Amino acid sequence: MASDLVFYTNPMSRGRTIRWMLEEVGAPYEAVVLDYASSMKALGYLAINPMGKVPAIVHHGKVVTECAAICAYLADAFPEAGLAPPPTERAEYYRWLFFAAGPVEQAFTNKSLGVTPNDQQKRMVGYGCFEQTVDALEAAVSGTPYVTGDTFTAADLYVGSQIGFMLQFGMLEPRPAFVGYSERVHAREAFKRAAAIDDALIAAAKDAAPAG
Repeated sequence: MASDLVFYTNPMSRGRTIRWMLEEVGAPYEAVVLDYASSMKALGYLAINPMGKVPAIVHHGKVVTECAAICAYLADAFPEAGLAPPPTERAEYYRWLFFAAGPVEQAFTNKSLGVTPNDQQKRMVGYGCFEQTVDALEAAVSGTPYVTGDTFTAADLYVGSQIGFMLQFGMLEPRPAFVGYSERVHAREAFKRAAAIDDALIAAAKDAAPAG
């Protein structure tokens, strides 16, 4: 019987964030691992995500793409996991979840591409400038254990994934607020389970690769 929840991913992609989210949710899911060279661009997958990118999920026949959207969707689809605040208390939750998906993603992508907006362009781009974005991100993870207060949510999973990746690859200054927050969210058991699954997939792929 087909799974109610199918997860399309690659262990060396943003799919690691959604693997973590699925482990937090605790619902059974089927994982389909795609490769960049062929299956991710095949017609069957392009019918699910025309961008030919992972991750994506199909839940009860409905497709969801984009990491932040998948996190928000899964938090609502599985409320028993407690990964979203009550609807009347979601201001900070939505604010920082989509700040990380928008301005943070844009700022770091442009920086990695060597694109620096001039003063005129700063008024046009959503993140203004890189330094302003980093300072705002620091404010989001300072003062309280999590971005909505004392409780871990899907917003922390997404923000924490972004910060952890950028710290790992030296893209983000290791300010104490970033390091402490990253250590806090990545200490969760669901993260450890998810990382172990994806790391094992990477190791298996290396072992299966032809020598030479």
